Amino acid sequence: MSELRIYVEGIGVWSPQLADFAALRSWLQGTPSPAPAARPPAATLPANERRRAPESVLLAIEVAGQAVAMSGRDAATLACVFGSAFGDLSITDYMCQTLAQTPAELSPTRFHNSVHNAPAGYWTIATGCHAPSSAVCAWHDTVGAGLLEAAAMALADERPVLFVCGDVAAAGPLAPITGSAQAFGCAFVVTPEVSPRSIAALSLRTVPQHGGMPRGRSALPAAWYEGNATANAALPLLAVLAGHNRHCQMAAAGKLGLEIVMENVA
Repeated sequence: MSELRIYVEGIGVWSPQLADFAALRSWLQGTPSPAPAARPPAATLPANERRRAPESVLLAIEVAGQAVAMSGRDAATLACVFGSAFGDLSITDYMCQTLAQTPAELSPTRFHNSVHNAPAGYWTIATGCHAPSSAVCAWHDTVGAGLLEAAAMALADERPVLFVCGDVAAAGPLAPITGSAQAFGCAFVVTPEVSPRSIAALSLRTVPQHGGMPRGRSALPAAWYEGNATANAALPLLAVLAGHNRHCQMAAAGKLGLEIVMENVA
């Protein structure tokens, strides 16, 4: 595949250690910021929705809101791609237990929030967005697959696209299977052309993948990578965007990798 060149206008990040992209940049510069609040603020959602929404939705809405605010774009006009390696693992555990023991007691609300595109639904309703949206799940390759889809959409449709990806901690028997021990979410507003709001240019190229893709070196704690599939894939890219490196690779499919190089904005 020929190279795909896209531009980044906005970045969002949230984890139990990082409140936003500025906090990540501070960590990489050797000045760690205080930990954020226990739950993602998700200020884009109305108060009633924030109280009812599960952590997976709050996480996605928080990082999406950060990225869009940084870009200065109108959220209602942005096509969006939402990704998650596992979906809401806490709700999945609840549903499995309830269906096995007392299926008549299954909560319709929790069932509604279990679907993989629930964050996309909350986001588009809250922002009044009628642009195209999709949900991507590709296990540990989700960040690469979602970024590739967002880049292709931006270039093919000649429009800015919001890409959001996040995963939360697992519960019950799913915890040792997924290895998901904490929440991590990230978001990017990408465009097909440079603009005064562009903060980085990325060149994407697909490459053969043999085994795991190299993660790349980072000054961030190893536990941040190991506790979340999205973090493991996305933190090297976020480090590149923060100026710590200029190149990273990530998995995008079974035998397909994604090579990413940050170039000068021009």
